[in-house]
Amino acid sequence: MIQRIQTIYLIFSAIIMGALFMWFPIVLSDDGLVIIERNEPLVFGLIFVSIALAIISILSFKKRQLQFVLNRLNIISNFILLGVFVYRLLTLSGETIVSEKGIGVLFPIISIVFLVLANKAVKRDEDLVKSVDRLR
Repeated sequence: MIQRIQTIYLIFSAIIMGALFMWFPIVLSDDGLVIIERNEPLVFGLIFVSIALAIISILSFKKRQLQFVLNRLNIISNFILLGVFVYRLLTLSGETIVSEKGIGVLFPIISIVFLVLANKAVKRDEDLVKSVDRLR
């Protein structure tokens, strides 16, 4: 059923990553220059993979185990994206970005939280189905 709570969590995760891709700057310097762009192939690919996995996971609501695995892969891709952001921030020289690092760096963390909540809800549904099967 598509009206389960994990669908809401997955929609929030896809919206957050879509907002990261469309509107929010990832990292800005003090003088307004973009340091990490979303058009870079690695960043673009990881954001696209995260959005695609969330949408595929929403559409595979009948296969809870597949949904669970897709959410785990999405969490891993978000951790890799977060690692890329942290690596790029740490390799910048000087104090060019002390005041503002950009809100985009936090979006993968928020997406990971929603994905973990979705996995908990999928696990709860799977346990409920197994308990009903045991009673038959």
